[in-house]
Amino acid sequence: QVQLVESGGGLVQPGGSLKLSCAASGSAFSVADMAWYRQAPGKQRELVEAVTTGGSTNYADSVKGRFTISRDNAKKTVYLQMNSLKPEDTALYYCNARISSDTWPRDYAFWGQGTQVTVSS
Repeated sequence: QVQLVESGGGLVQPGGSLKLSCAASGSAFSVADMAWYRQAPGKQRELVEAVTTGGSTNYADSVKGRFTISRDNAKKTVYLQMNSLKPEDTALYYCNARISSDTWPRDYAFWGQGTQVTVSS
């Protein structure tokens, strides 16, 4: 009924920028909090940035001042603008969203398929 589709990943040189997008598709649902996570090879998945329904954001110290999360509620889409990219930012980036529906007994967390970001010269 609901899918999260991510895009925007790719190969970029250190210091470059990328913008990731994640769109929730389907019908008869509402999106609450949304977030971006990432997982590098041999590492545990970690929170990058999150945005609540009220617009509050939180972020990992490693991306502070470089990454910005935003959302378009009309399009049910969340974005991650990544600037000043470093090789250590290389990872598979996942979108996460808390979604509810009047036909469901509770809300559920949905995950995107992931989009690869590689920072290398």
